[in-house]
Amino acid sequence: MATLATENIQKADLPKTWQGETRILLSLGVPMALTQLIAFAVYTIDVLMIGRISPEDLAAASLGTVIYFALWMVGSGPIMAVSPLVSQALGANQNDTRDVRRSVRMALWAIFLMFPVALIALAFTEPVALALGQDPGVSAKAGDYVFALSFGWPFALATMALRNFLAALEKTKVPLVLVALTTAINAGLNYLLIFGTFGFPRLELVGAGIASSLSYTTGFFLFVVYILIDKQAKKFELFDRFWVSDWQRLKEVVALGWPISLTTIFEGMLFNTAVIMMGLIGIMEVAAYQISINVVALAFMLPWGLSMAGAVRIGLAKGAENIAATQRAAAVTLVAATLSVVALALVIAVFPVNVAAFYLDLNDPANSEVIRLVLLFLPIAAAFMIFDAGQVAANQLLRGLKDVRWPMYLTGVSYWIIGFPVALYLGLGTTFGAVGIWYGLTAGLIAATLFLGARLWWIAWRNAGH
Repeated sequence: MATLATENIQKADLPKTWQGETRILLSLGVPMALTQLIAFAVYTIDVLMIGRISPEDLAAASLGTVIYFALWMVGSGPIMAVSPLVSQALGANQNDTRDVRRSVRMALWAIFLMFPVALIALAFTEPVALALGQDPGVSAKAGDYVFALSFGWPFALATMALRNFLAALEKTKVPLVLVALTTAINAGLNYLLIFGTFGFPRLELVGAGIASSLSYTTGFFLFVVYILIDKQAKKFELFDRFWVSDWQRLKEVVALGWPISLTTIFEGMLFNTAVIMMGLIGIMEVAAYQISINVVALAFMLPWGLSMAGAVRIGLAKGAENIAATQRAAAVTLVAATLSVVALALVIAVFPVNVAAFYLDLNDPANSEVIRLVLLFLPIAAAFMIFDAGQVAANQLLRGLKDVRWPMYLTGVSYWIIGFPVALYLGLGTTFGAVGIWYGLTAGLIAATLFLGARLWWIAWRNAGH
């Protein structure tokens, strides 16, 4: 095995110009953005196909997803910790295979150790939904959907850990292909199990959950095989003696990961709580919100992918103790992430009818109320996409610097001291109704962009080198 004791220390070779950093970020970030987009398509395919069953099933999928992703966010911390741990280790020494192996392996351990608890928690989806005042029929369907979906939970997260490891090695093209293959498998299984084609049982919403679980599991093993055969990746020996514990590194992964989990929860649960608030207004509002937030989330994959690439770049620069490269990585990432959503935001704002047509049959009278609401939501959603891109870029860059405590505090204030009260008051306490909830979400994103941007400036510029 390769160790620090037997190999020469070789710091990361970083570009010395803005053009060089931009070129590398885009070469790494564009495939990562496409990978994120395709990975999210697993969920989007579910929404598109479930929407063809009924608005009630679409509302149930939305409600179930809120609870599923609450547990997903809890487990995301150790996964997200892989990127800064690995990139900074490689920045300090490109030959440090042992340190990288320890981080990735213990992140995977953390996920599978959490799985039994997550499985039990997800089994209570229906009673939780009922306790939140949701429609009984929708709650029952949501419970069945999440139960089927829950068995793919650890594999979805573990795949992300392996993708983060490969991203730190600047390997993005093959992961893109593997994620695309996984998505194609999900689409095929959806077609068979939701609608009961080619002799398969018609399972509708439950079929969508089973299809997603199977595709997540398949995707994980595809990545394992690739890492075992790739010339560069296999030298890290991630799966050799995988059962051997490393409690010290597991503790470090969890210590870095839990603030990341809370940061993710603060943001994600604001948007998920919006589903609950929409449900208190009506089922059609939930269905319309589901479609609108799905559109925004698809667009979000572009800045998210670029920002994840930026986290790798700034982590390498930090590990190499190169202040100028750290600042270049931060600036280039912020600009690229923000510009990546401008054109999409304009399309969504100007052509909301065309966007809605991808999700619903515009000629079906049963969909008229959902369509009306979607056309109200999308222009507002397009506006806050710009701020969403800014906050995710700043957040990922801070994460790449291993600055996770302050972002946790700042996002908590932004989303729950500012965003949530505004959404609650305007949505349920005024005549704005469902539109007011969107205004609250926007307020939270604006605050997060400003606070996280200020923190990044303080760390990368004002206090650089300390």
